[in-house]
Amino acid sequence: MTDALALGGVAVVFFALVAVAITLALRTTPGRPVRRRPHRDDFRKDQPAPRRRRVAVVINPTKFTEVEPVKARLRAVAAELDWAEPTFHETTAQDPGTGQARAALADGADVVASLGGDGTVRCVASALVGTDIPLGLLPAGTGNLLARNLGLATDDLEAAFRLGLTGRNRPVDVGWVELDPVATAADDSLAATAAAQPERHAFLVMAGLGLDATIMAETSEDAKARIGWTAYAATGLRNFLGPRFRMTLAVDGGEPVKAHARTVLVGNCGRITGGIELMPDAVVDDGLLDCVVLSPKGLTGWVLVTARVLTRDRKQRHERLARHTGTRFDITTDQAEEVQVDGDVIGTARQVTATIAPRSLLVRVGATVADAATPRT
Repeated sequence: MTDALALGGVAVVFFALVAVAITLALRTTPGRPVRRRPHRDDFRKDQPAPRRRRVAVVINPTKFTEVEPVKARLRAVAAELDWAEPTFHETTAQDPGTGQARAALADGADVVASLGGDGTVRCVASALVGTDIPLGLLPAGTGNLLARNLGLATDDLEAAFRLGLTGRNRPVDVGWVELDPVATAADDSLAATAAAQPERHAFLVMAGLGLDATIMAETSEDAKARIGWTAYAATGLRNFLGPRFRMTLAVDGGEPVKAHARTVLVGNCGRITGGIELMPDAVVDDGLLDCVVLSPKGLTGWVLVTARVLTRDRKQRHERLARHTGTRFDITTDQAEEVQVDGDVIGTARQVTATIAPRSLLVRVGATVADAATPRT
């Protein structure tokens, strides 16, 4: 028994040695040494380093007395987070942000950040709608209304930039305003009307016509820089007792509603300047727009309207304030009225259409904010 086990062990060793010899013979060229199998790290030596993520900042230089120190602060944050050095694209009077954002997209930016006021945000967002590149919000304006409606901080540039680079993507709705070419053509001739194309403008917070747009048009940048959002209130006091205009409003193609209005507002968000909840049911990602028609008559009417707004009265119909919800609003006025989108006056018109593009823009928000659609209350 012992001898058999011994012979068996010898046989196992013998066959193992034969297998090793055969393997070496098959892998070795006569006269050359056996090559050692390269370590797996040897294959990585010639590979390029992973590309660092890139951010483009579209900056409105008029918001700062000195731009270079601001850029240096953002470069420091990007280096801290191991991002590539930011590229900066300054806005101009001729191009307030859309062209710069498109250039950033073409250059391969992973995030495009807007550093300016609500107008800069709107123009940058217009280029990002429908893409998978998120918008980072770096508030530097008077209202910063989109950031405030999303619950983002507006008083810490470095913190806002870190969020823009490391936050989560939240899909939000984008509103679109179209001015009728017949109403906006300077020449009433048939040739001019036929050649005119509809003017289409995006908005993220609110579009308006009437008193609201007049206030935006008459409030100077200097006043906003000196006294902040109260500059709008000062302008409003000079205009709020002006005459009303006749209008009709059709919601989602329904029967038009007639009214004598002082201003009409269509909102994607509900919070306006001063933290006032003008549209308490508005949600930024529910695929719906809210509309408020203000029809106060005289000082007493304004007092009653203001009381309804400040108390967040949700009643849909009132002779001085009416609320509507839908996906399309067709507004016709009896006279040309100024129109604004997110604080930018875009012209005058007698026919305005507002529609919604649901969840068509990605915005960087905090990690605790869910990216699912928010239900209405």
